[in-house]
Parts: sequence; structure tokens; C-alpha cells
Amino acid sequence: MSRTPNYEFQEWWNMQREKNQVLFSNEASPNGFLTVQIGSTVPDRTAEKDRARSARQLSWLWLLKFQQLASSLAWITSSSILLLRTANRRIASPDSPSDSSASRLYRIIKFFLVLVILLLCVELLAYFKGWHFSPPSAESAEMAVELVYAKWLQIRAGYLAPPLQTLINVCIVLFLIQSVDRVVLMLGCFWIKLRRLKPSAPLEYPEGPVEGENLEDYPMVLVQIPMCNEREVYQQSIAVVCILDWPKERMLVQVLDDSDELDVQLLIKAEVQKWQQRGIHIVYRHRLIRTGYKAGNLKSAMSCDYVKDYEFVAIFDADFQPAPEFLKKTIPYFKGNDDIALVQARWAFVNKDENLLTRLQNINLSFHFEVEQQVNGVFINFFGFNGTAGVWRIKALEECGGWLERTTVEDMDIAVRAHLCGWKFIYLNDVKCICELPESYEAYKKQQHRWHSGPMQLFQLCFFDILRSKVSLPKKANLIFLFFLLRKLILPFYSFTLFCIILPLTMFLPEAQLPTWVVCYIPGFMSVLNILPAPRSFPFIVPYLLFENTMSVTKFNAMISGLFRFGSSYEWIVTKKLGRSSEADLVAYEEESDGLVESTALPRSSSESGLEELSKLEFSKKTSKAKRNRLYRKELGLAFILLTASVRSLLSAQGIHFYFLLFQGISFLIVGLDLIGEQVS
Repeated sequence: MSRTPNYEFQEWWNMQREKNQVLFSNEASPNGFLTVQIGSTVPDRTAEKDRARSARQLSWLWLLKFQQLASSLAWITSSSILLLRTANRRIASPDSPSDSSASRLYRIIKFFLVLVILLLCVELLAYFKGWHFSPPSAESAEMAVELVYAKWLQIRAGYLAPPLQTLINVCIVLFLIQSVDRVVLMLGCFWIKLRRLKPSAPLEYPEGPVEGENLEDYPMVLVQIPMCNEREVYQQSIAVVCILDWPKERMLVQVLDDSDELDVQLLIKAEVQKWQQRGIHIVYRHRLIRTGYKAGNLKSAMSCDYVKDYEFVAIFDADFQPAPEFLKKTIPYFKGNDDIALVQARWAFVNKDENLLTRLQNINLSFHFEVEQQVNGVFINFFGFNGTAGVWRIKALEECGGWLERTTVEDMDIAVRAHLCGWKFIYLNDVKCICELPESYEAYKKQQHRWHSGPMQLFQLCFFDILRSKVSLPKKANLIFLFFLLRKLILPFYSFTLFCIILPLTMFLPEAQLPTWVVCYIPGFMSVLNILPAPRSFPFIVPYLLFENTMSVTKFNAMISGLFRFGSSYEWIVTKKLGRSSEADLVAYEEESDGLVESTALPRSSSESGLEELSKLEFSKKTSKAKRNRLYRKELGLAFILLTASVRSLLSAQGIHFYFLLFQGISFLIVGLDLIGEQVS
């Protein structure tokens, strides 16, 4: 008998299935039967425990992550504080408390940086509001912010842009005048090369030993080596001078030591005694009262009684290495030319390929010697004495007043006074004297500060002397307008003002326009001209252009310091030297002197062994010092200003201005972080 289907059970089944309280598994068992699992409504204690355990684990996980985040924040905070403290220690402060010009300039740069950041925030707001494309007016402004921006546009166009445009026009005129001066100098250099113009000597000295010749043909020459704490280079500087190819009876070497370190004094004195016992006429002088820096040192040496027996004086700084035939190539130009006061040789650099900084310096100095000195020497017989690698007629030094201690550019001072007295100069481009370039930015910066502050002091001191002098009017105009104003004052002024101040401002005051040819084309063309005397440096033309603009802040600060006679303009800081003369060179000097030792019956100095031990000790002390970078705040401030302005130019789609500001800002940043050149201890 068939059973009636149970419809009530079917309905209950469907209801439970929908409520998920009863679960059926439709999977067939291995035996072919249908397996049914009926879930109980009683809570599962194990599941609740698992859920509770999962919640606790999740809480601990978040707590662990929070702890890791807190420790990371603490590490970032402590690292930032340490970084700021380190930066504060390494920030290059002014060289002296009296250097008020540097602190004033830094405060101006900081104010300018805050200003451009605020202006950038305003321009970003305007950009996202769409006001760059449809500027609002005061009448149609609906919001207070829109009204403020409309008023700012009116003030910008009516009151700020016109004076800025006037300053732009003035700087452009100065820029063009200076560019014309550079072009004229280059044309003069091309003319010299084309016509093969160069000074001619009335006689030539034969090469080789001079013992068998008439010694009266060789005038008495005094050779001076001024030095101050020159631990690294004193040996090579004394050695190269002592082996000069000149009769030793007709030459006296003065080692003018202004060192204030006792161990360095002992080293130099022992070196002098060694060469004395080899038969060289050499004396050691040390001043007890060290006033006047290098000028005072030279002035003291010239006051010796025996100086009256000498006709010429050759001067070599401690890092200079003249060739043995230096005197034979320079002294002949004085013969028969009684109006010649100075014969200047060209500098050559033993470390010009050491790093990027030395390569860029080589470009600058190659133009100075190949173009400026040579053109001025050929056409007007006047140029600035370079302070070393030159031979002076002692009569000319005495006639124009001798060495004066009134400025830090005693070489330029004596040259200007000799020129006003009617003396003439000769520059020899083919006679080279090897020397060192500063390899660290710190040393180079101090050197450039002295070179650009001293001329402004000198200009104020000798301005009326130039007007009262008996030289011709064109020579007076050349001294005042070209030698001093254009090349010593106008050049650093417009370089800093135009490219570091005005150009960033024009990004925020677009009503004032700086033409593209001023930013890109003319500077590029002038850089090509400047690099022609050093053709191997053409791959560095872009870094050279950027670095010259970067150095404008140092030169401008130095120019202002000298113009207003701030304290730092009267300080002399000896340029750090590393002694790049190779061991092979020193061995060669010793071999050259062996003949002198054999020709005399005098024994070698008994102090040589002690000298070697002392040298080793000092070398180990020197090499044990740690090296680190410094941070230069003015350069860093200008880097952020230029990078901020580059962001603003990007909003206006100004291509050339953007790339110039970007790369110039990166250049300032690299220099400000002391990432160019060697680190210093």
C-alpha cells in the first residue's frame, strides 16, 4: 500500500533551509545514501571561543603596529633633530664676528625665501581656482579670497612691476656692456694670434751651466718665497727655487716665513739649513710682529741692507714651481728697456683635472691669462700683477712707494701705483709656472672673497690719485671704467642681481618681462667665448655657466664688503694647499742638487734624519683628521628660492625659464651641500 506524501514536512524543510538553521548536504555518501546534517540551535562554545581569541589577536596585532609606528616616529624625530644639530654645526658661519655683510645678505635671502614661498602658495590657490586663465576683477569678485587676489593683481601690475622692469633694463644694459668688453678682448686675442704678436727680448741666455761664462752678464737677482704655515708645500717650493739655472753667486733666496706654528717654523728652518750646506745662498726670515699679512712680509724683507746690491726681485708663492730656466727667460726683457717694471709669467696648474671644481677654475683662469692679461700687456702695457711668478725691477718698487699694507690685494696695489708712475709691464704667455688650484669649495670661496673685496678697497684709496696722475686720459679712463668699475664692480653686481634676484621675481610678477635671450642665448654665447682658451673643457660648458652664476653670491658679498669697508674685507686667509707635487718631482729636485753637494766639501745637514721623523709625525697627525662636508647657508637659501620660482614658472608653461631656474637651483643646492670639490677636515 502506497504512503501519502507529507506536505507539512516539506514546508517545514523549506523554511528551515531559508533560515539556515538546518543544513542538508546533497552530496551522496560512498554507500549511495543521502546524508542529512541537522544543525542544533544550541550555541557552539568552541566557535565562540575561536571568535574571542581572534578578536584578542587582532587587538594585539593593532597594538603592535601602533608600537612600531610610534617607534618609527620617534626614530624619525630623533634623526631629524640630530640632522638639524649636525647641519647647525656644519653651517658655514661668517669668517669672523665682524663679517656683518654676510649676515646682512643672509637675512635678506631668508626674507626673500619666505616671500617667494608665500607668493607660490597664492599662485597655487589661484591656479586651482582657475584664476590664471580668467583673472577675477574687484567688481565681479564673489568671495573675499577672490577679492583679495584681484586687489593683488592690481597692486602687482600698477606698483611692483614698473620699478622691477626698470631694474631689469638697467641690468640688461650693464650685461650688454660687459659682454661687449669680453668680445673686444677676444677679438684682441685673435688679432695677437693672427699677427703672432709677442714681446721680444734683446738677448737670450744660453741653456746649461753658467760657471764658465762672464758672470757680469747676469744681474743680481733676489728671489723671495713668502709663506705662512705651508706645511704641505714648503719642501718643494724651496727646492725648485734653489735649483734655478742662474749663477749662485748672482742670486740670493729669501724664505719669508710668517708661520705661527712652531713645528712648521722648525721644519722650514731645517730645510733652509740643508740647502745652505749645499752651497746655496739662502736665508731664513721670520717676523716677530706679523702685521700686514703678505704685504707686511714683503715690505720687511725689502728693508734689509743687502737688498740694495740687487737689481731685480722674483716672487714665488709657496705652491709655485718655476722651471729651472725661469730667470733666463724673463730677465732678458729688462735689458735695454729701462721703462719696464714687471715681467709676469703665466700660471699652469698641476691639479686642473683633479675634480670638477678645479676644471671650472681652469676655464676661468685660462681666459684671464690667455685673453685679459695678454691683450692688456700687448696693447696698453698694463695689467694687474698676479702676486707671484713675476720679476720686478727693484728701482720701480722703490719709486712707487714699495709694498703697502692698506689692502688685501697688495699685488694689484703696487701694479696700479707703478702704472701711474709711468712704468710698463710685459706679460709672457709662453713662460709658465706650475702651481696648485684650491681643491675644496671652502678654500676657493675664501680666495675669491679676498680677490673681489680688495679691489673695491683699492679703488676708493687710489681714485683721486688716478685723477691727479700724469698718465694720459685714455689710461685714466681704462683704469677707472674698465679695470675697476666694469670688471670688479659691475660684473658681480649684475650677475647676482639679474640671475639670482630679478629672474625669480619675474616668475611671481609676470608683468615685468626678462627676455629669453638675456637668460639663455647671450650667456651661452659668452660661455663659449670664455671656454675657447681651454678647448679641452668644452664638455663642461653647462656646469661652467651654472657655477659662475652660483659664485656670484660670494663675489657680490665680497664686493659689497670691500666697497663699504666691512671687517671681513681686511682679513687675509691663506689658501689651503695640498702639495700636489709628486714624489717623482721631489726626487728630481734632489738629483738636480746632487751636483751642488758633490761640488762642495760641506757635509749634509745633521738634522735631516730628525727632519724626516718630524715630517712623518706631522703627516700622520694630518691624515688622522676626519673629513666632513660643510653647509653654506646663503647658497642653500638661494637654491630653495630658485627651485620655488621654477615651480611657479611651471604653472605658466615658461619652458626656458623653468629649465634655467631648475638647473641653477640644483647647482646652488650642490654647492650649498659642499658636494663639489674635495672635502676639508
